[in-house]
Amino acid sequence: MKLYNFPLSGHAHRAHLFVSLLGLPCELIDVDLASGAHKKPEFLALNPFGQVPVLDDEGTVVPDSNAILVYLAKKSGQAAWLPEDAEGAAAVQRWLSVAAGELAYGPAAARLITVFGAQFNPDEVIARAHTLLARVEAHLAGRDWLVGDGPTIADVALYSYIAGAPEGNVDLSGYARVNAFLRRIEALPGFVPFPKTPAGLLAAA
Repeated sequence: MKLYNFPLSGHAHRAHLFVSLLGLPCELIDVDLASGAHKKPEFLALNPFGQVPVLDDEGTVVPDSNAILVYLAKKSGQAAWLPEDAEGAAAVQRWLSVAAGELAYGPAAARLITVFGAQFNPDEVIARAHTLLARVEAHLAGRDWLVGDGPTIADVALYSYIAGAPEGNVDLSGYARVNAFLRRIEALPGFVPFPKTPAGLLAAA
């Protein structure tokens, strides 16, 4: 199994984290985005969208971080990560949609400004981030995990960009439940941290 990776990408970390939590043997192949390696024909043959991560499981190629989470949850046979019942599966899918939507256009976009120089409106994306964080904080009232009584791929999908939000000048200090949620994920066997950069609030720390 090979995972085409870029260490500072939260999408790539999401996939790397889950591979590690599952304890699966996997070769990490770093893709040099700065040199445009993700736009070269050999990479586009794996993912025509030119994005990391991409999983290659002995010829079964799976692009997209959330698709990789679903694939690995099913392939591993560790059913607790992706419930089989209709209600549980739908609840997980809801959070995967949040990861692809509100998370990407809030905390992830804020971090793209400071770490990669993306041309977004900082006030707008930081406001979106706090709207999402407030909703996650409220959802975590009386629960440890986003869905059910244990960790699922929903939790994995949200972890990286929430943990990295301070790099985008998104202050997490007002979200006690969210911070406790992050610590619970970090305590899971096989956890691998999302590399930090001295950007945003971390630059002043």
